[in-house]
Amino acid sequence: MLLQLLELLNSGFLFFALHFDSRTVFPRPLSAKEERRCFELMEQGDSEAKNKLIEHNLRLVAHIIKKYYSAAADQEDLISIGTVGLIKAVSTFDYKKGTRFATYGSRCVENEILMHFRSLKKSASDVYFEDPVESDKDGNSLCLIDLISDGEDVGDKIELRLRTEQLYKLIEAKLDERERQVIAMRYGLFGEYAVTQRETAKRLGISRSYVSRIEKKALGLLKQGFEE
Repeated sequence: MLLQLLELLNSGFLFFALHFDSRTVFPRPLSAKEERRCFELMEQGDSEAKNKLIEHNLRLVAHIIKKYYSAAADQEDLISIGTVGLIKAVSTFDYKKGTRFATYGSRCVENEILMHFRSLKKSASDVYFEDPVESDKDGNSLCLIDLISDGEDVGDKIELRLRTEQLYKLIEAKLDERERQVIAMRYGLFGEYAVTQRETAKRLGISRSYVSRIEKKALGLLKQGFEE
């Protein structure tokens, strides 16, 4: 959830992730020619072209949630998560292969939502990196973290750490106590587990709609902080 929060705050589409619902009127889909031109401009560093691609494909997120997750209790969570998947799709799509973006984008949105549901399936059978899994030839216990390598680029780790530190500083500087509580619970910060708006409301003894309003305001303040 931390990565999803950073994705949204660093994108230009936090507003859409927070505000669109089944009644939202979306921009028309781009033609094949318009779509390719936007990807060409994006490749040259045109951020407006990237924003246009995201905006004109937001209907993919709405369509997937309506078709497969209409009975889900936490629609706003899924909209935010699906929008993150769409942003990733636009950033990684290879338009030079000659295929349209819609299929690839839909798959990325679905994968992002599925990963979210998998992350919620925490149980007593969870495996921790510090758990001993075997012993070496000298009888010393080896933990899982001793046996695996994540292969992650050091530069990526440093960048993530810097962005995370920046986020925590902004949370302390920009948000009041209630806003910090809501953001911490919703996105798993400050040692909290990420929970839904419904569970956040239950823990704080307030309505879910009030949690939603607090979250929207807090994310808006953090977005403004990142832009500054």
